[in-house]
Amino acid sequence: MKLKMVCKKVMCTLLIGTMMILMVACGDKSSQDSEKEKDISQEGKDKKSITLEFQQWWGVELPDGVLSDICNGFTDETGVKIKLLSNPYADTKTQIAAGAAAGTMADVVGLDGSWVYDFAKQGSIANLTELMESDGYDDSKLSDQIKVDGSTYMIPVVNFAYPMYVNKDILAEAGIDKIPTNWTEFMEACKQATNKDKNIYGWAIPLSTESPSGIQNNFMSWLWASGGSMLNEGKPALTGNDDLVKTVDFVKGMFDAGVVTPGAYAMKEADMVEEFANGRIAFMIDSLAHLTMIRKSSPDMNVDIINVPIIESYSGTSGMDVANWGIGISDNCEHKEEAIKFVEYMMSEEVNAKLAEAANAFPGNTYSKPAYEGADEMFLKAYEIFQDCYAINEFTGLPTSEELMRAFDEQLQLYIDGDTSGVNDMLSATQEIWEKAFK
Repeated sequence: MKLKMVCKKVMCTLLIGTMMILMVACGDKSSQDSEKEKDISQEGKDKKSITLEFQQWWGVELPDGVLSDICNGFTDETGVKIKLLSNPYADTKTQIAAGAAAGTMADVVGLDGSWVYDFAKQGSIANLTELMESDGYDDSKLSDQIKVDGSTYMIPVVNFAYPMYVNKDILAEAGIDKIPTNWTEFMEACKQATNKDKNIYGWAIPLSTESPSGIQNNFMSWLWASGGSMLNEGKPALTGNDDLVKTVDFVKGMFDAGVVTPGAYAMKEADMVEEFANGRIAFMIDSLAHLTMIRKSSPDMNVDIINVPIIESYSGTSGMDVANWGIGISDNCEHKEEAIKFVEYMMSEEVNAKLAEAANAFPGNTYSKPAYEGADEMFLKAYEIFQDCYAINEFTGLPTSEELMRAFDEQLQLYIDGDTSGVNDMLSATQEIWEKAFK
């Protein structure tokens, strides 16, 4: 009897102990699950509390509401809010530069390629290569990346191309029925189209040193279209550059042949466009952004768009000069993980196509397919040409890029005028000036 009582007590004790252990275990699991739910909930709240400032000039140049709608789409996807700081280009440039100096730059910034080098060297903008790699982003879809010392600091979001415009009325009057595709054909067409008695010339190039972008857009376009480069691993490569030698001599040859519109040394881009719109130039290399203006000022002109003719010996893919709206992230941004997600969102196929459509530009994502509903047929033709080219502007991201253009411009003029003994001397003098900017 006593033995039975002892056994019962032991069994009860064991049963109570087991139940207590199970209750503790269940309590621990419940507590852990509750903590996980709290963490997930807190993470969602944290995302919703994040606001990224996006400073740019795009909002004032796009149709009303387009940029805010695009940014709202990112908020809907991620919970991260975007605060737009939109001002005209000149004001934006001043504000971003001031922010860079004070360490108060907005989280995400619209960038012009000419600002990138200085901001990167100052440590004001973040290394996007590192951020993209950390996020596992496939950058092969990007049409271009602006790099400093081998790392990306700016991504072109949309591109504004510089094809060649053709006044087909001038060609028809001169009896030219074949559009030139190479340098020899172009030279012959310019000679045939030039009629000095009527003040009509084959080609124009703006070489004003006050605004030396003609070197970038109108001179180097010949080099880039034929697969050439003015750089080697991001540094000046003007000397010993056979492609560049041929390009310089080709342009000088057009001056020597008298087919270039007079006054090139004082001409700016706007002057060239006006000359073309007034029917005095057969060919010009210019931004596609001016197509609408040309249509309005000369509605009856028979305008065509072509790729820049190439040197006869070249059979590869052509480069097309571009200007672009670039994007970067400030180094002082406290939410770089969310900021790179926003950059990737802007570069996604659908979003990038929508932005390109609204801006009348070409997408920075090579897989984007903008609809361009109701666009000018010449714009559509230019887009087809652009898709067969690669976007390029080697001045983007270089130190003091405008000064580099100006130095090249000055030396080119000396060579054209015969004040420099030869093309190699001209390029050597320019190389020496350029190298100082890279030290």
